[in-house]
Amino acid sequence: MLDRITNFIRELYGEPENFIPLHAPVFAGNEKEYLCNCIDTTFVSSVGEYVDQFEDMICAYTNAKKATAVVNGTCGLTTALSLVGVQPGDLVLTQGLTFVATANAIRHIGGEPVFLDSDSDTLGMSPEALRGFLEHHDNEKQPISACVPVHILGHACRIREICDICAEWNIPVVEDAAEALGSTYEGQHLGTFGDLGVLSFNGNKTITTGGGGMILTNNDELGLRAKHLTTTAKTPHPWEFRHDQVAWNYRMPNINAALGCAQMEKLEVIINDKRGIAGAYRNFFAKTDEIQYIDEPKGCDSNFWLNTIFFTTRKDRDDFLAYSNGRGVMTRPLWTLMTDLPMYEASPADDLVNARRICECAVNLPSGPRLEP
Repeated sequence: MLDRITNFIRELYGEPENFIPLHAPVFAGNEKEYLCNCIDTTFVSSVGEYVDQFEDMICAYTNAKKATAVVNGTCGLTTALSLVGVQPGDLVLTQGLTFVATANAIRHIGGEPVFLDSDSDTLGMSPEALRGFLEHHDNEKQPISACVPVHILGHACRIREICDICAEWNIPVVEDAAEALGSTYEGQHLGTFGDLGVLSFNGNKTITTGGGGMILTNNDELGLRAKHLTTTAKTPHPWEFRHDQVAWNYRMPNINAALGCAQMEKLEVIINDKRGIAGAYRNFFAKTDEIQYIDEPKGCDSNFWLNTIFFTTRKDRDDFLAYSNGRGVMTRPLWTLMTDLPMYEASPADDLVNARRICECAVNLPSGPRLEP
């Protein structure tokens, strides 16, 4: 079975011998032209036409009212948490199964993460775990200032239910949609359900700006404040440097935004190819009972950022990881649970039963687009 899977991946990517990465960027459009334009005009830093253009393209694509480009997704999450009012010592609800940046952003703003369990089908936050925690928590002793559900691997969590539950308790929602550009739930783009959402454009994401992120919101006031806070809180003036509060310099450089504009022009082509890859994996693993393919949840049109399979046991998973990586096909497990990391082992958490099983048995497969550069 191990050699069958590995050989299938090689056939899928037309690479009988070469190394196959998990998700490499593809530059198949106007990237070089736009980068050269930045250099020729000298607008390579925080001023230039591509930042505004990139924000406009993201707004048009996601149907968000406001989009603010930032240097990375972690900075975007930190800003978003500040905007919804998280104060030092406040609790912030999130999930134990996530990339460490989610928890780090909460700590950066001074909050204390609370790690909740995940659903086995969506891999995202369980609404039942969320409600269970809220029903037994004394908010007067330690206030809950935000909830950060994560759309894992581009699949939608049960975001409407999560938002409805949080509305009952008057808790703002900040969606970690770092992996979800191009994914929708019931026709609405992920990252636009909560008060704010955050995308990532790291080098391994569906599209890349090298590094970078984007804060999304349908709240005009929050959108203006996001832009102000991430651009050193500078007030408009023809020549003087005036700033009206302590803020961050999280501005995305023009040269990175130029990459993003070129990548956005190819986004639909990229996602169509990735969905084709997902279909091939789905059909392949439908022929075996020993391995479960993780498909898009009901109501979700996923970007399939990374395709994922579940093995029956951790040993089976580890055997495959060793076999495939030893033969030049990059596969990876999911992240270590947050409560198993030394800096978060004392943080509040529920039992994380589903999350632990997912972590022990899941493997991510090569999922990058097959576009010619």
